[in-house]
Amino acid sequence: MSIGELLQLAGQDEDAFAALHLGYTETFGAPKLRESIANRYDEVNADQILTFAGAEEGIFVAMQVLLTENDHVIVITPNYQAAETIPGSICAVTGIALDAERNWSLDLDELRAALRTNTKLISINFPHNPTGKVLERVVFDELIQIARERGIYLFSDEVYRLLERTQEIRLPAMADVYERGLSLNVMSKAYGLPGLRIGWIATQDSDLLSKMERAKHYLSICNSGPSEFLATTALSCGDKILQRNHRIIDENLTLLNEFFASRTDLFDWSVPDGGCIGYPRYKGADGVEKFCRNLVENAGVLLLPASVYRSELTTTPDDRFRIGFGRSGMQESLDVLQSYAS
Repeated sequence: MSIGELLQLAGQDEDAFAALHLGYTETFGAPKLRESIANRYDEVNADQILTFAGAEEGIFVAMQVLLTENDHVIVITPNYQAAETIPGSICAVTGIALDAERNWSLDLDELRAALRTNTKLISINFPHNPTGKVLERVVFDELIQIARERGIYLFSDEVYRLLERTQEIRLPAMADVYERGLSLNVMSKAYGLPGLRIGWIATQDSDLLSKMERAKHYLSICNSGPSEFLATTALSCGDKILQRNHRIIDENLTLLNEFFASRTDLFDWSVPDGGCIGYPRYKGADGVEKFCRNLVENAGVLLLPASVYRSELTTTPDDRFRIGFGRSGMQESLDVLQSYAS
């Protein structure tokens, strides 16, 4: 989406953007932006929001502030690399592997067995990258109870939240329902505006939020004023943007379902619960790594092979690839893929 398209969708006068003052912004984020973000939560208010220059900065700051070398963290695998490597650069980390045989759900018995007396944080990500799994509500609630009993923080990467296939399976934001919960989100995924570089963490823990704000002074200090203005504008018409993006995803899923149904000789596919990515299995004799490398080099279609989601903590699938379906132009890409795979 271009700036002009966004302003038009929101009914925003372009003169207001042109007249924007290019000074420093508040480290916590502009008050209007934080209010707009808080409106997307059920319980969190604007004072419980800290904005960042993207989600990655939020992950880095949270882990640096929360953890010491004497702590222990549990993370799920496979996962976004920073979820494992940033805490792993600070303290001991244990991985809990999501298993396709369990429909990528979290094994709470395995998690309980991994707990230590010094476990400080459990890190989760649902809708999940790369599988698109949305955790079952009963498992989500039990996880919170486990953490609450031990005073453990729950870091919830929710960047694909609001892109569930149905609202019935949508989980609450962790910051809304758990006093030691941190909800990470960003304008990049559900709203499809990664160029804004605006992310945030919501939490009820005001002391932790203050410490993270101070840590941010050593990094971005504050966000870009134009980005904050445009993010606030986008959130003002957030439902329209989400409807647009759901429409793109639904249309692409129809195409993907037809494609994979026609090529069961090469692929195992199931529709993800949420998000705009899936994690099919490749059954070709050449293996998924060679398949993906040859596909991008010879046909110009990019898929992320299993090695991108490898983990130092657990075994991870070696026969899968991540495919994105959040952009227009899916049919063109599938036509190329079909021709290449024939």
